[in-house]
Formats: sequence, C-alpha cells, structure tokens
Amino acid sequence: MFIRAITKKFIALTKTFSVVAVTGPRQSGKTTLVRELLPDYRYVSLEDLDVRAYAQKDPRGFLDEYDKRVIIDEVQLVPDLFSYLQGVVDQDQIMGQYILTGSQHFLLHEKISQSLAGRAAFLHLLPLSLAELDAAKVTLSYPEETLFRGFYPRLYTSKVDVADWYSNYIRTYVERDLRMIKNIQDLGVFQTFIKLCASRAGQILDLTSIGNDCGVSHKTINGWIGILEASFIIFLLRPYYRNFGKRLIKSPKIYFYDTGLLCHLLNIGSADQLTTHYLRGGIFESYVLSEMLKYQYNQGLEPSLYFWRDQQGKEIDCIAESGSRLIACEIKSSKTISSDFFSLLEYWQKISDTKPQDSYLIYGGKTSQKRSQAVVLAWDAVTDVMS
Repeated sequence: MFIRAITKKFIALTKTFSVVAVTGPRQSGKTTLVRELLPDYRYVSLEDLDVRAYAQKDPRGFLDEYDKRVIIDEVQLVPDLFSYLQGVVDQDQIMGQYILTGSQHFLLHEKISQSLAGRAAFLHLLPLSLAELDAAKVTLSYPEETLFRGFYPRLYTSKVDVADWYSNYIRTYVERDLRMIKNIQDLGVFQTFIKLCASRAGQILDLTSIGNDCGVSHKTINGWIGILEASFIIFLLRPYYRNFGKRLIKSPKIYFYDTGLLCHLLNIGSADQLTTHYLRGGIFESYVLSEMLKYQYNQGLEPSLYFWRDQQGKEIDCIAESGSRLIACEIKSSKTISSDFFSLLEYWQKISDTKPQDSYLIYGGKTSQKRSQAVVLAWDAVTDVMS
C-alpha cells in the first residue's frame, strides 16, 4: 500500500465539512484511498448500472438509503444528485457525511459550486508522486525509466506490461469515459487529436495548427482541450501576468499530467528510446511541473504555477508563487550542467528584482548544489522548490 501525501489533509477535511469530494484521473487511487482511510463507511459505485438507474430515477430514495457515512464513487455520472445532497446535508449537519469521488474535474466542480457551496471541500488526487514512491521503497535508479513507466499505482503493484496497460487505459478513456463527457461522433479523429497534443507537449498551444492537422475547426479543438483538462489528461500552464516592462505572450503551454501516458502516445517503446527522443525536453518538463502540482494539490492548495515569455523569446520555464516568494525555475533534461543554463535566470533576477536563492535550475542529473546564480536541483529533488 502506498501512503498518499494527501491523507492528512483529507482526514482533516472530513472533520470540518459535510461533503468531501476527491477528483482525479482514472486509476490514480481515489477509491483505494478513501476506502482504506474510512473502512467503516458504506460504499456505493455509480458505475454499477442498476445503482446508477436507482440514483437517477429516485434520488430521494437513493439518499434515504445511503444517508450516513457513505462513499459515493464516480458521482459525476448522476449530476442531478448534487442538488438533492444539499437538502440532506443541511438537515443533518454531520461532518464527513458524504465522500464523493469522480474522474471528471469541471463537471463535478460546477455542480458542487452550484449546489454545495460552503458545504463541500474539494481535493485532487493525481497519480503517485516521486516522494510517495520513495516512501514505499520503490527503487528509482534513473529518470528515463521512471518517466517512461509513469506514476499510476497499478504499474507498481502488479507485473502488468507498461505498453499493454496504457493501451487499455486509452481505449477505456476513449470508448467509455469520453462518451459520458461529450457525444463525439468520430472517436478516431479524437484519438488523432490526443496524439497531436502529445507531440506538442511543452509548447505553446496553437489551436489552429492542431485543428488543421485534425481536419476540424479551432473552435472544436478548444472544446476538446477542455475535455482533456476535465479528464486530468493534460494541464495548461498559463503565462505569468506581470510584464516587468515587457510585452508578453498570452497563450498557454500544454503539458501532460503523466509522463508514462505521454510516452505511450508518442510511441516511445522503451526508456532507452526516451534518452534520444526529440521531445525529451517536453517530457521532462511535464514531469517536473506535474510533481509541483502534486505537491500543491496534496496540501489542498490551488495551483500557482506559470511560465514567463516576452515577445523577444526570452523565457522562464516555470514561475511559482509561494507565499510572498516569487520562484523562477529553469528545467533542463540534460544530465550535465552548462553555464548557459543560468543566463535566463540571471536576466529574470534583474528585471524582477529577485534573489539567486529564489531561482532554481532543475536538471536530469543526480547532484544538487548551491551556486552563486541559482540553486541547482537533481531530477529527484523537484519539490525542494516548494518546501
């Protein structure tokens, strides 16, 4: 069993909110987490067709039966249930009365915002973090193998073939989950779209370019991007809003939450192939940024990560707000440090009036060190930025 870093925050919220909702991608461990932490709770899954029909046709009767200390799994499948939950929790005033899990973000969040505002706490559980793997004594010898395998728990608890697992994951997502989110007529085109997004990991999002390659409008692509975000497949890194006297780019960059899934979509068949792949840099950036997001989500915090790029092409890969600190990170997949890696961090320090101790170089090597220009962090020490 993996000890999830979100555990402390989750338990605390069950004591102060009537409803605690845990969302995240499929197979990230949501159900396992809540059932192991709350073994005395009743459990019901709305993926069961009979149970779902019961909740849809008779929501009041369903909640009368499941009214005290209940885990409702995949609750987004019956969105009308939220308005009925409001009346129950207002009447009963029981902390931790309902634990809701779901693999769709925005749909669930929207319904909670409308029906359960002030009554529900909201947490995101992403796949395993490097720290959680380390705590479980999982040996992580070098970055390529870790990034190729990815971070879904099942890949570390069974001997399943990595390629087979991701193939089934994508097939389930496209053929089942996607139909529940939106009625997309041509699933083959959507699969092409996902792979095109993978080929642009770490790059500025260009809706028109992807649309042209797919043969659909940029408006359609924009809607599909929202679906991938809602399903915790991708995240968009927004540009930092302060310009420091510079004209800034306004479009976001696209990244994948899980590098194993990203590698699979890019048809990378082994860790050795990743070593020389043309998108190695974008994959490594996805890993670093995802680790930072996991750290923030596990503390119950909203993400505060951005990138910065001016019209002349000067760019900082990640700007993180941590309290009153403004932290700049350059991310390099190389295992060898070059003096050139520090030039943009020094430029950033000058225009933002920040100190070298608030600048970080995260690279693919093994040794962390403090330099006069910035703090250097090894690939497996990413979250030292946030602590």
